Amino acid sequence: MAFERITVNPERMGGKPCIRDLRVTVTMVLGQLAGGRTIEQVLADYPYLEREDVLAALEYAAAVVDQRELPQARPA
Repeated sequence: MAFERITVNPERMGGKPCIRDLRVTVTMVLGQLAGGRTIEQVLADYPYLEREDVLAALEYAAAVVDQRELPQARPA
């Protein structure tokens, strides 16, 4: 399973997994959801994100917890 919306770039956000090479980390999205925000609220706060981005962050987190190898897209 490839995570096409999750990118890792050593020069962006300290190499943390990000959404589509934006300066938005998977951790930031998960933190918002864990804090009680809905997907719709996250999208309203970050209009450049798409619903699929938030779902990809959740899917990525589930895979990390399961400790699988995680292929990520490389930025262009």
